[in-house]
Amino acid sequence: MTRQNKALKKTQYLFLVSSILAVTLVGLTPAAIWADEPIQSQAAPTLDGCPVFPADNIWNTPVDNLPLDPNSATYINTIGATRHVHADFGSGTWDGAPIGIPFVVVESNQALVPINISPYDDESDPGPYPIPANAPIEGAPNTGGDRHVLVVRKGECKLYELYRAFRIGGGSSWNAESAAKFDLTANAPLRPDGWTSADAAGLPILPGLVRYEEVVAGEINHALRFTVPQTRKAHVWPARHHASSLTGSQYPPMGQRFRLRANFDISGYSPHAQIILRALKKYGMILADNGSAWYISGAPNENWDNDVLHELDDVVGSDFEAVDVSSIMVTSDSGQVQGFSLSATPSFQAIDASESATYQLNLTKIASNFTSSVTLTPNSSPPNLQVSLLPGSLTPPGPATFILTDTHPSGSLVPGVWHNLLVTATGGGFTRTATVSLLVGGTRTYLPLIQK
Repeated sequence: MTRQNKALKKTQYLFLVSSILAVTLVGLTPAAIWADEPIQSQAAPTLDGCPVFPADNIWNTPVDNLPLDPNSATYINTIGATRHVHADFGSGTWDGAPIGIPFVVVESNQALVPINISPYDDESDPGPYPIPANAPIEGAPNTGGDRHVLVVRKGECKLYELYRAFRIGGGSSWNAESAAKFDLTANAPLRPDGWTSADAAGLPILPGLVRYEEVVAGEINHALRFTVPQTRKAHVWPARHHASSLTGSQYPPMGQRFRLRANFDISGYSPHAQIILRALKKYGMILADNGSAWYISGAPNENWDNDVLHELDDVVGSDFEAVDVSSIMVTSDSGQVQGFSLSATPSFQAIDASESATYQLNLTKIASNFTSSVTLTPNSSPPNLQVSLLPGSLTPPGPATFILTDTHPSGSLVPGVWHNLLVTATGGGFTRTATVSLLVGGTRTYLPLIQK
C-alpha cells in the first residue's frame, strides 16, 4: 500500500467514526457531515473580523476560466515539469522552528514600536509598527532565512510585514531589512511600482498563506503563495518588484499566476488535501519569491496532519498551467478585478441573403461581490442588416441572444459583405466589449479562405 493510500485509509476510518457519532448524537447523515463538492463562498476571506482584501481583489478571484499564458508550457518546463509540490508548512518543528510562516493578530490598542529599516529603507514603509514583543518570527530561533514577521491589527484592519526581522531590547524596537504596510479593506493603491515588500514580488505574504482554520471550514477562497528557483528580471500584475538578473523568456516573472489543471483527479486524496487542491484549481497560486520549486506557503499549526499534507507531494509541475490574468485588471495600480467579462459564441458566421445568424453573448461574473445589472448595446445597425439583442440587460452570470438578419431578398446574389459589430456591456462602473463577425453572401469564394 502506498503512503498516500495509507494516509487516505486512516483519514477515511477516522471520518467514518466521526460520521457515525454524528448520526447517533444529532441525527445527521454522513452526507451532511462531508460533501465531495466544495462550499460555494461569495465572501472575501476574513481573519478575526478583518477582510483579507475585498472580494473583488485579484488574490480572491477565481482564475479557473481565464486563458492560458502563451508561455505556460515553457514556464512549467523551466520550473520543473517532474518536480514535486511541497507544502512548506505543517505541525511540529523543523530545524528547531515551527514549519511555515507564522502570523499574529493584535488588538486595536497594540502599542507602536520603532522599526529600524536597512538596507531597503528607500522601498519600505517607515514605522512605527504595532509589533508585540513576542511576535513569532519565521525560522526563529535560527538567525538565517527570511525571518518574516506578520502582524494584523484589529480595528484598522491593517497588515504589517517585516523581512529579516530581529528584536531589539526585548522587543521595544525591531530591526528589519524591509517593511511594508497593507490596508486589508482596500484594493488600492498597490505599492509603488518597483518597490519590494517583505516579499521579493512586492506583494503581501499573509493573503497567500494556507491557514488551518480555512481548511477546517471547508474552503480556501483565495490564491496561494509559492516559490520557484529562478525567475525573470520582470514582474506582472499584481506584483510590483522582481529579484533576478535573468532576462530569458523561459523564466517566469514575479506575480505570474498558475493553477492546477481542471482535469487533475483529486478523488483519491484525503478531505483536507482535496480542499487545498480545489483552491489550486479555482484560485491558483501567485509566484512571490525565489526559492525551492513548487513550494506552497502556509501558516504553522499544531493541528496539521503532516501525513495528509505530504499527499500533495504526488502533484508535479506538469499538473499545473500558467494563467494570463491581464484581461481582468482594472488598472495596474489597483488589485481590483473587472466585475464581469463578455464573450461571444461563435464569434464568426457566414450566411446567404435573407438568412439569420444567432450568437450567444455570455456575461460571466468575475468578482464574487458583483451584483449590478449590465446593459448590452450594439454599436450600430448596418444597412441591410436587422439587429436583435435580448435581453437588453441582465445580472451576470447569464446569456443574451444576438440575432443578425440580412434584409436582401431571398436568392439575391450578394458578392460578399463583411460585417464587424461591436457589442458594449456596461454596469457597476465597468465596461466590456465583444465583437461578432458576419459574412453575407460570397461564401463559396471567401469562406474556404477564412477557414484556412
